[in-house]
Amino acid sequence: MGRLFGTDGVRGVAGSELTIELARSLGQAGAYVLTKEASHQPTIIVGCDTRISGTMLASALMAGICSVGANAVYVGVLPTPAIAYLTRKHKVDAGVVISASHNPMEFNGIKFFNGDGFKLSDELEDEIQALIEADMKGVSLPTGAEIGKIEYRFDLGREYVDFLKKTVPLDLSGLKIVIDCAEGASYRTSVACLSEMGAELITLHNNPDGTNINSNCGSTHMDELRARVVAENAQIGLAFDGDADRMLAVDEKGRLVDGDQIMAICAKHMKDKGTLKKDTCVVTVMTNLGFTLMAKEQGINVEVTKVGDRYVLENMLAKGYNIGGEQSGHVIFLDDNTTGDGLLSALHLLRVLVETKKSLSELASIMDVLPQALVNAKVPNHKKESYMEYPEIAAAIAELEKKFAGEGRVLIRPSGTEPLVRVMIEGKDQAEIENDAKALAELITSTML
Repeated sequence: MGRLFGTDGVRGVAGSELTIELARSLGQAGAYVLTKEASHQPTIIVGCDTRISGTMLASALMAGICSVGANAVYVGVLPTPAIAYLTRKHKVDAGVVISASHNPMEFNGIKFFNGDGFKLSDELEDEIQALIEADMKGVSLPTGAEIGKIEYRFDLGREYVDFLKKTVPLDLSGLKIVIDCAEGASYRTSVACLSEMGAELITLHNNPDGTNINSNCGSTHMDELRARVVAENAQIGLAFDGDADRMLAVDEKGRLVDGDQIMAICAKHMKDKGTLKKDTCVVTVMTNLGFTLMAKEQGINVEVTKVGDRYVLENMLAKGYNIGGEQSGHVIFLDDNTTGDGLLSALHLLRVLVETKKSLSELASIMDVLPQALVNAKVPNHKKESYMEYPEIAAAIAELEKKFAGEGRVLIRPSGTEPLVRVMIEGKDQAEIENDAKALAELITSTML
């Protein structure tokens, strides 16, 4: 068995790759590893997004949790950051989210939070996997009254909304906002929060049916939102992904405002207010070079990590920073929550609009976005880490790196959650970099299939 855990939990097609047997095993091993030091009967909060496979996998996972003597509290459909918050607030031993984030409906995933609401370290994930591979050898399973119980609490979403309203108190009266809920986990919480703050809200894709999550909507499909913001004469558009841990925005002119720009706007505002810890923002290698140029101009330090919000978080925790994130819209405001939180990011962005009385297009102009092309090469999942072992691929990459040296950059990386190798080229000419990225992606796919 290869490594089960990617950059964001265990992912796969529900029913074939992510089976009920694997979900049960993850529940068993995860509950045991995360609660074995507890002197009390442990409790784990479990939530999911709107995928049709969510309740099936939750049932199997919770059966595994209960089989090792831990209790499960099932909260139903809630955003990933809500589970992180509730785990911390209720002082339970761990939290689990069943979601495949921005991935298509047929995929699902299982990710754990520890009792402090943080994603697990690689070491803990490896310990869980080792226990699964050993078929729980050495673990005695309880019987009788020592078996765990399942409690159903579908009211806890209210606590998350109230927490956000208290954390970033805003009067949004007079603001017209279009939101795209991606037919996902934000379909109730984001509407409740923003409307209760006084916004005039126009809501797209908030009628999930179990099969339409992320389907031509949400933060991975922005065209409809961009057009609707302009048509409605709205001040801003907000798009969430399936589990609502990321958010991308649209300005009043219908132009995309990505995670890099959101971090630039918020970090600059925090610096002006004296709340940007160590005057630093943490980003990944995928972040646009324009962000680095903006930061230098504004006196903001930049820390760079490898791709994955978990690595951004590790850097923030280790060095005491309070904002960081990814171009894709995962932004972590560590003073407020322990993981990327799309709705929290939206509130921080809206606070800058309210306090500066500037339009989003004006705020976003703080950063010049250099042309980037990102193309995905589909490859077998078990081969994606070994793309440089193919001489023709290695040679093509070296040629592109030589071509763009000094005038751009080339970044190739396997996806942490999907059977893809991502090709990113940054340069001066959009058409040129798109052609080169597409050609390299096609080469990778044809060579590795």
